Amino acid sequence: MFELSGKVKEIFDEQTFGSGFTKREFVITTAEKYPQDVQFELVKDKIALLSSVSKGDQVTVSFDVRGREWKGRYFVNLSAWKIQAGESGGAKAEDGPPLEHYDAVGGDADDVPF
Repeated sequence: MFELSGKVKEIFDEQTFGSGFTKREFVITTAEKYPQDVQFELVKDKIALLSSVSKGDQVTVSFDVRGREWKGRYFVNLSAWKIQAGESGGAKAEDGPPLEHYDAVGGDADDVPF
C-alpha cells in the first residue's frame, strides 16, 4: 500500500471496454520542490470514489502498484482504492503547542560571551 497527496489536476471521462470492463483515470500534482503530475486509475466499483472530488481539491490517494508485460514491453499502473479529501502530509507549524517564554542561558540577555 502506498499513499500520495496532492491537488487534483485532471479527471478524465469513464472508459468502457468491449468486455464490460470500466475504468476512470485522474491526475494529481504533488506539492514538492519539483512538483510531479501523477496519474492514477480507478476500476469497476472504485470509480464511484471520484463522485465527490473536483479539480483543484487537495486529496490523499491510497493505491497499489500494478505491473504487467505485453509484447515484450512492461507497463506500470497506479491503481487507487481510497481517496481522502482535505489537507495532509504532516503537521503544520500552527498545529503545535505555543512556544513558552525563552530565557537566555546564563542569566541576563545582555551578557554576551564576546
